[in-house]
Amino acid sequence: MSKHIDIVPKWLRIVVGILALLNILFGVMGYFDMSILFKDGTGLDLTNAILKIASFEFAARNLAIGLGLAIVAAKGVPESITIVTIIRALIEIQTIITMMVTGNISAMILMPLVFLVAELFIIKTLIGVIQKRDAAK
Repeated sequence: MSKHIDIVPKWLRIVVGILALLNILFGVMGYFDMSILFKDGTGLDLTNAILKIASFEFAARNLAIGLGLAIVAAKGVPESITIVTIIRALIEIQTIITMMVTGNISAMILMPLVFLVAELFIIKTLIGVIQKRDAAK
């Protein structure tokens, strides 16, 4: 076992692992049926070839982030978990901004908001872990 795992709280690694699994599931679902995530109410015609390609890009992005989160959660290095979680938080911010700019503000905005709050809490906790470790050196 690595020394890094000892300083990262177990609950935090579990939460990051759950976020990783969600991203992986969204990615896999996106390859097979994007309408699971985006209902008809969004106005997206997923039979359109261009939107179908965009949905595959969305799926690939989620799958890549999920795999990255799973790897860093398993390794337990606080800096790595922080960096990948920041990347995920930036994507949530981009999703929220896109929803607001396009005027597509609905109950669907709650999902990225909830994830963003959780990610910000994880980042804040990990920064504290890193500072505590560095102060002990």
